[in-house]
Amino acid sequence: MTNYDVIVVGAGHAGCEAAAAAARLGSKVLLITMNMQTMGQMSCNPAMGGIAKGQIVREIDALGGLSGIITDRTTIQFRMLNRSKGPAMWSPRSQNDRWRFSEEWRLALEQIENIDFYQDTADRITVRNGKVTGIITAMGVAFGARAVVLTNGTFLNGLIHIGEKNLSGGRAGEKAARGMTACLLEHGFISGRMKTGTPPRLDSRTINYRVMEEQKGDEQPGKFSFSQQTRPVENQLSCFITYTNSEVHEILKEGFDRSPMFSGRIEGIGPRYCPSIEDKINRFADRERHQLFVEPEGRQTVEVYLNGFSSSLPIDVQLKALHKIKGLEQARIFRPGYAIEYDYFPPEQLKHSLETKLIEHLYFAGQINGTTGYEEAGCQGLMAGINAHLKLHDKEPLILRRSEAYIGVLIDDLITKSTEEPYRMFTSRAEHRSLLRQDNADIRLTAKGYTTGLVSESQYWQVLKKQEQAAGLEYFLRKSSLHPDKANPMLVSRETEPVAVKTKLYSLLLRPQVSIADLAEVSEELKAYIAANRISEDSINEAAISVKYQSYIEKEKEFVERMNRFEEVYLKPDFDYYALPSLSLEARQKLAAVKPISIGQASRISGVSPADISVLLVYVGK
Repeated sequence: MTNYDVIVVGAGHAGCEAAAAAARLGSKVLLITMNMQTMGQMSCNPAMGGIAKGQIVREIDALGGLSGIITDRTTIQFRMLNRSKGPAMWSPRSQNDRWRFSEEWRLALEQIENIDFYQDTADRITVRNGKVTGIITAMGVAFGARAVVLTNGTFLNGLIHIGEKNLSGGRAGEKAARGMTACLLEHGFISGRMKTGTPPRLDSRTINYRVMEEQKGDEQPGKFSFSQQTRPVENQLSCFITYTNSEVHEILKEGFDRSPMFSGRIEGIGPRYCPSIEDKINRFADRERHQLFVEPEGRQTVEVYLNGFSSSLPIDVQLKALHKIKGLEQARIFRPGYAIEYDYFPPEQLKHSLETKLIEHLYFAGQINGTTGYEEAGCQGLMAGINAHLKLHDKEPLILRRSEAYIGVLIDDLITKSTEEPYRMFTSRAEHRSLLRQDNADIRLTAKGYTTGLVSESQYWQVLKKQEQAAGLEYFLRKSSLHPDKANPMLVSRETEPVAVKTKLYSLLLRPQVSIADLAEVSEELKAYIAANRISEDSINEAAISVKYQSYIEKEKEFVERMNRFEEVYLKPDFDYYALPSLSLEARQKLAAVKPISIGQASRISGVSPADISVLLVYVGK
């Protein structure tokens, strides 16, 4: 039997990040996958990022993960979403070449010396004295391990639904994994069922794009990775927008009696915020139309993804409805939409390190924890891979607070609140989102990645330089003034009030209509300062945000400092909550189930009231 430090089961987004992180930190890793041709595959939409998800990809990159680099290398269109709102809401999103994305992941992993690969199905884990010791595959091959990370995706007892037909599978064309759920249940874990879905894939040659609305990428596209290893995309491809209509809705309704969702054949709970098209027209019956995005799957293929038309209706109904959509009257289907339900394990069974509470050195990451989305999976895989390695070397786990990262929000939500439906990240979930912007993910997290060992010294110094440049520029803006003769023409052109006296550049920049670029056009001193110090665009943006939103940022930091006092009041994992009769019965039950690590975490558990927290504080104070 071959022995490894860490075995990672599954080579989706979570598995790839977990294997890469543990191996780059020095662990000997085995990555086991059912199909080596689909490593890092985009199983659903060919895109990365989006609202809040884009922040997660940038955080992965800042910590030393690879998702941002892989994304940049395969981008075919880039857009910064929510530009009309404040910077806390800006979210990068890219369309990607689906096949190149998977290829880049495999090439990147193969270049990491400490990773071995094996194609088979992990059937069981082996356990001795409460610690995981390895896995046994479906073909009976045993591998030993000091730690195991399970990232099984939608493959655990996966069942695909198309109309009245269903078939076993983890995704179209690939078999389900049968043994692992039963094995984990034998060890005392609790499982549940969830479902997700995907839309039909269409033949681009049969689509009339002339009658659709073209959606181009940004004129000056950005990128996800903070490193110098990648460059912004060139020669972007367009997406296109079309809509459903009342005739489409009526056709879809005709198929409801054969829909697995409405007939009760699907047991799993689907994602609330990414519903199927039949769910949309059922829940939002008053809507006359729903927006659809026609998205290219790559530069060299004619296959396109119909975003917004996820469906498990019979194939004939899907096709009939599609042909009533503007621009899709002659469209041919490459693959129909389908729903898939699968096993997951409610995440209150985990620690914040993503190690299971029941079995030591066993970690769960990705959809096995009830999340949905490549980005949510990738960040969990990264954290599980890091923490598996750290534990094997008797080091403290890397745990991010809610005030430090969206990743911290996601994991804390899962562990503390659990989830009964596929969990998707939104900016609204982060109470400190003004601090957790996509632009400052490197400032927030690169030092942690460097200390952990995943971020290079050159990358770390690049971030320090960015901070130094931004601080220096902000200081210059505070001490330099502009005469009305120079300032007012620019201010009037920006439709803001002129000034009567010399005014600090800092004060002028506080106006929403004014940018640093505007000031540099009329201030020779500022323009010379930026040029002489070779201040990067990232540093300029950081300084501008710091100035314009300083009052909000300072208030948020004060709030975080107050809340962190609760995060630093720790609770023992074996705390007997039933011994405190002053706690409500619900609080005792919830606290005993979750086993919070701090008063702060306890305060976020549903059913634990402020009065219960006061009782805990009194007891801990004693």
